[in-house]
Amino acid sequence: MTYVIALPCVDVKDKACLDECPVDCIYEGERMLYVHPDECIDCGACEPVCPVEAIYFEDDTPTPWHPFTTANAEFFTTLGSPGGSAKLGLIEHDHPMVAALPPQTTT
Repeated sequence: MTYVIALPCVDVKDKACLDECPVDCIYEGERMLYVHPDECIDCGACEPVCPVEAIYFEDDTPTPWHPFTTANAEFFTTLGSPGGSAKLGLIEHDHPMVAALPPQTTT
């Protein structure tokens, strides 16, 4: 099991979760942040600091956002397991599902 970042993060990327993650497993794509499923230790530190409630324990992800579980994992298919996001910074792409989403607006 792991944590998943879902739709509310798209085009927001608050990044409070990056500061809370003790293992640096949250990576920044162009439009959203992604949790590396093999690096996440399931500590849950990221979840309560997310101001838009975009982070869920995998089994608790709302049904409409289940595709984000796959998107978080597949984001790392070509990237592999770099062992921490701090050394990479912004990764200039997103999962195709995220890239295809219309711009998200905050109200």
